[in-house]
Amino acid sequence: MNKEEILSQISKIDLQITKLKCNDKLSKYNSGEKKHQKQLLFHKCPKRNRWVFGGNRSGKTECGAVETVWLARGIHPFRKNKKDISCWVVSLSTQVQRDVAQAKILSYLNPDWIQDVVMLSGRKDSLSSGIIDYILIKNVFGGISKIGFKSCDQGREKFQGTSLDFVWFDEEPPEDIYKECKMRVFDKQGDLFGTMTPLKGLTWVYDEIYLNSKNDKEVWCEEMEWADNPYLSKDEIDALTSSMSADELDARRYGKFTANGGMVYPEFDENVNVIEPFNVPREWYDNISIDPGLNNPLSCHFYAVDYDNNIYVIAEHFEAKKGIEYHANAIKSICEKLNWPKTSSGYIYALIDSAANQKTLASEKSVTELFYDYKIQVNPKVNKDLFTGIQRVKTYLKDAQGKSRLFIFKTCTNLIRELKSYFWGDADHPIKKDDHCLDELRYYIMSRPENIRPKLQKTDIQKDKERLIRKLKMSAYKL
Repeated sequence: MNKEEILSQISKIDLQITKLKCNDKLSKYNSGEKKHQKQLLFHKCPKRNRWVFGGNRSGKTECGAVETVWLARGIHPFRKNKKDISCWVVSLSTQVQRDVAQAKILSYLNPDWIQDVVMLSGRKDSLSSGIIDYILIKNVFGGISKIGFKSCDQGREKFQGTSLDFVWFDEEPPEDIYKECKMRVFDKQGDLFGTMTPLKGLTWVYDEIYLNSKNDKEVWCEEMEWADNPYLSKDEIDALTSSMSADELDARRYGKFTANGGMVYPEFDENVNVIEPFNVPREWYDNISIDPGLNNPLSCHFYAVDYDNNIYVIAEHFEAKKGIEYHANAIKSICEKLNWPKTSSGYIYALIDSAANQKTLASEKSVTELFYDYKIQVNPKVNKDLFTGIQRVKTYLKDAQGKSRLFIFKTCTNLIRELKSYFWGDADHPIKKDDHCLDELRYYIMSRPENIRPKLQKTDIQKDKERLIRKLKMSAYKL
């Protein structure tokens, strides 16, 4: 074969590849000028338990479908690929399976990628109208991957006994099925991911995933709304918005949990109040605040204030069932990392709940005295007025002009969790649960003075000018 023939063959192959790509919806996913940034965040996240809380038409289901096909084909651009995987796609019912998750996955599969299909009902020559049991997919590394479809109306028993690489939940599953699926991926250290619109209120998903109440390092979630989808026009968004009530909009547009009327801090907006850590100037360092606990968690945060009176929560210590020595050493360790100021005698100042003046069962000394023994001088004279404190915190989260003055480093996960989970109970009192961080946040905000820009040292010339001005004013007064 001469050079011209070889080039001709290459051109034919390139043309065939181009034609295939034109029919390949997967190759066009987030590949043009319009990129769905939150979809990409989901795909790039390395965590093993990822969830998207998105409104209808926000693009959340596309995340799950593409993630499933990428992994099955062995072509995931951001994860380690395997030559053969086994997974489940879990829907609420078989009908929802056919109309949503199944339809999405089929739309991203080229027919020549499919090795075989086993149907629960319907025919193989009309996949979209039937209910699929599982699909065998040709993996690019030469293996065969299996995508199984499950529905929650089958019951928990149908989710037992299989080892899986991952499970995709299309909408919120019952808790027992979620736990069963969690066991299915345990052997292979596999993944769980969910895409859902939070229409059921404050369910187990709100607690375990959104709040991450168990502090699982592998849990990650994000909210996705219509404006995040670059393929929705402003006119479409406006039309959809005008047709819904405020409560519907929270869930169906913004992907927010709807039962938030009882939240103590509805002003808290994770997209505004939570920020990436940065190197805080040492002159901003202001104070440390502690809510003491032994069996209960001890909460401690480090606060900085800029010259515009904005508060930054820059570090966190939060742990239960530890003694004062352990907590003191942990706090001092953070101080060393931050280069936190000390007195000339080597003491660290901090605020603390007045309850720290009480003696512990394990010691003749109070918590205040014990901290002092470990070079932490705590001040228990804090203002504990609950309602005034809550209102002060609210004004820092969002003032009358809608501006936030309280910013929390995303590493302070327990404070963020408590802000999202703090609800009013009976008699206009917040529910006394998971509020250790919030207590010491109040102590700090109620106890600190307004931050004022430090005065610069005046030069001798400036001092002479001021004396002259005072003399002239006095002379004028006498006249």
